[in-house]
Amino acid sequence: MSIPINVGDADRMVRGMAALLLMTLNLLGIVTGWLSVAAWVVTAVLLLTAMAGYCPLYSLLGINTSGARPTPRA
Repeated sequence: MSIPINVGDADRMVRGMAALLLMTLNLLGIVTGWLSVAAWVVTAVLLLTAMAGYCPLYSLLGINTSGARPTPRA
């Protein structure tokens, strides 16, 4: 079983840049407290979905930015 790709190249780049920005804000101490924890979680999700090319939320909403045709479910 392979994971379908539903995140396109431009989308992956934006996710990576957003993760880098959040990581930088955290490491510089600009974001603190519970917001820092939330930012780290969002950073991890953004990085994982950018690297995998798959976003579970996109699947639920029927969004596909990769240009690839979705694989039909049996």
